[in-house]
Amino acid sequence: MLGRRGFDAEVSPTDGHPIVLAHADGANRKRDLLFYNHYDVQPPEPLELWESPPFDLTQRDGAVFARGSKDDKGEFVARLASLDALAKAGGGYPCRLTWLAEGEEEVGSPHLPEWVEKHRHDLAVDGAIWEEGGIDAQGHPLITLGVRGLLYVELRVQTISRDAHSGQANLLPNAVWRLVWALASLKGVDERINISGFYDAVRHPSPVERDLLAKLPSQEENIKKEYGIDRLLLDRRGIDVVAATFDPTCNIAGIGGGYQGPGSKTVIPSRATCKVDFRLVPEQDPYDIETKLRRHLDKEGFEDVEIDVLGAERPGLTKPDADLVHWMAETGEAVYGKQAMITPLSGGTTPTFLFTEHGVPVVAPGVGWGNFNRAHSPNEFMRLQDFENAIRHLARLTVRFAEG
Repeated sequence: MLGRRGFDAEVSPTDGHPIVLAHADGANRKRDLLFYNHYDVQPPEPLELWESPPFDLTQRDGAVFARGSKDDKGEFVARLASLDALAKAGGGYPCRLTWLAEGEEEVGSPHLPEWVEKHRHDLAVDGAIWEEGGIDAQGHPLITLGVRGLLYVELRVQTISRDAHSGQANLLPNAVWRLVWALASLKGVDERINISGFYDAVRHPSPVERDLLAKLPSQEENIKKEYGIDRLLLDRRGIDVVAATFDPTCNIAGIGGGYQGPGSKTVIPSRATCKVDFRLVPEQDPYDIETKLRRHLDKEGFEDVEIDVLGAERPGLTKPDADLVHWMAETGEAVYGKQAMITPLSGGTTPTFLFTEHGVPVVAPGVGWGNFNRAHSPNEFMRLQDFENAIRHLARLTVRFAEG
């Protein structure tokens, strides 16, 4: 698709899924804009909850439904369409363009950092358009300045050589109980993480970030309605809802062990596993947290619980006064007719740190609509009106960036 649009595109191997790197010239060769996307998606399960097949793009009710329709194939196609419009209107692109598309974002981009360092000379860009943007529930274009970091681990424990008859439950150690006790030591019912030193590097929002948070509408009611709950954790309300991203998290993403089929089977599980993700805030380092997690488990008597790191990314931050931020707000207001809302830190993770740590500002206009697109869930969708507006916004922002 990039080659058909005049890009010099190549498939670059990694130790995991390959990366597509592409370059195209433009009218202003002194300005180079990066587009980042990923071609992998989340697994579609549970399949029975989909109203149409997850990999058959289906249009209904003014939207298209499929796995990846929002995250991240819809974003990618909107960008292609914006460049098509620019090329048709102006006979070419307004500036140099670099495109990076990876295939492991949904599993923590494990091979991207090493690849980026090896190709740093090909990535000397002046700004970056990242994945996953859009508007809030009220229709304001969203500008997200930062993303949280991530440590994603799998914990494993084996207590006996094989599953045993549960009549020996007062003699043989149960792997699931062992893992449950280890997990219970990580966090209290007050949501406070009990790992010694976990909060040492956490910094509170700066005065500028606090001012930005104060201007954001609370999404409390929208969140409760979307997920069918009466209250948020810790009874957060108002500004505490939008400021919650500055609190790091410890989340159990999945747990398994023993018999889980239909009916009963009286066994003592010999093995148990779980997946835990820690969302990290500015100044926290995932490898430091990994070390502290290991130390915590050992101190609590869980030396036998193994840790396998599945993903590790540092937080990434763009300065609020960056020109690219101003241009995105300016062009967004022209397209959507509403003032842009600037969010200092999002709840999710994506590897912007690979560029922000080198002084490259990163923004993300896109096809999203509040928290409603069901990304990572069954019946993921993208509204066509958001798709069309994202094309307009991306085209205008690219032209404004080229003007400098």
